[in-house]
Amino acid sequence: MSLCEGVLQILEDHAAKQGFTRVRTVWLEIGQLAGVEVEAMRFCFDAVTKDTLADGAALEIIELPGQTWCLQCSKQVAVTQRFDACPHCGGFQLQVTGGEELRIKELEVD
Repeated sequence: MSLCEGVLQILEDHAAKQGFTRVRTVWLEIGQLAGVEVEAMRFCFDAVTKDTLADGAALEIIELPGQTWCLQCSKQVAVTQRFDACPHCGGFQLQVTGGEELRIKELEVD
């Protein structure tokens, strides 16, 4: 819920700066390693934006893969959750390089 409230605050701040009065669509990028439950985000977004400038706005979620660098085999590897083993060598010394994002990518506004 607090993540959606943060998104709404950003929308309201940008509306004040840029002069739009209504948000029609919000595109969010959410990484697989961000610790965000996508379905909960969808549900909370509708509840939090009720009677605001984003009331009824569509929420489009772009899921980004988790990316890590394996320190043992020196390869960039995709993972679906933290503490996964490297799919190439089975090692656990992985440094996260992507997939932790939670950001507004694009807005459609009036």
